[in-house]
Amino acid sequence: MKIISYNVNGIRAALKKGFIEWLQQADPDVICLQEIKANKEQLELDVFAEAGYSYNYWFSAQKKGYSGVAILSKTEPNHIEYGTGIDYMDHEGRNLRADFNGVSIMSMYLPSGTNLDRLEHKLKYMADLQDYVNELKKTYPNLVILGDYNICHQAIDIHDPVRNKNVSGFLPVEREWIGNFMESGFIDSFRHFNSEPHNYSWWSYRANARANNKGWRLDYGMVAEPLRDKLERAIILSEAKHSDHCPIMVELNV
Repeated sequence: MKIISYNVNGIRAALKKGFIEWLQQADPDVICLQEIKANKEQLELDVFAEAGYSYNYWFSAQKKGYSGVAILSKTEPNHIEYGTGIDYMDHEGRNLRADFNGVSIMSMYLPSGTNLDRLEHKLKYMADLQDYVNELKKTYPNLVILGDYNICHQAIDIHDPVRNKNVSGFLPVEREWIGNFMESGFIDSFRHFNSEPHNYSWWSYRANARANNKGWRLDYGMVAEPLRDKLERAIILSEAKHSDHCPIMVELNV
């Protein structure tokens, strides 16, 4: 099973930049999208069906043009879970889960801490997400949580760890949380296969950051421990350029 995760920074904008053609070429079984910035009613759903993804599910924020996640699949899931049941998370459209035989896949968009209020919100979301996932794994042990975590884990995951040590996304409290999240029973699938530096999934639009590869690795395919032996491959698809993020891919033998 080939699973891709992609923060598209607006699905309508990505569609104008050749997203469908890229999707057909990449050919995942399932793709998780984040920051769709649209409601289902604003999209021509036929284009996804024609590309092979008849089963597409959209969970939008209440606020128009903001946040939101989606899952597109070639095959019909057994069940779709919209949100977490935690109001403040679900109002921003940040979690969507599709259950298949042998694996449950969540598309997740963790808040960014752009100011003090949002940082407090982010830290609350992180704590509540950990509690939610701890319970969820009891029912769905074969869980894969893909998406934009808005955190770099280690110095190797960010282009300038010294200058960014006081910037949200690389704060000690955030790095500690994502480390603890992994220790709670998840594998950072990319680092399972690749320990090399200079592998990023987001670049600022400023100062030619992408051309100079001054990036951050914010996007993860977190694979629950029971699936460890099913991991086949995990890569970053840095050549896809429909967004300030690029996609990541995980392959599982399920």
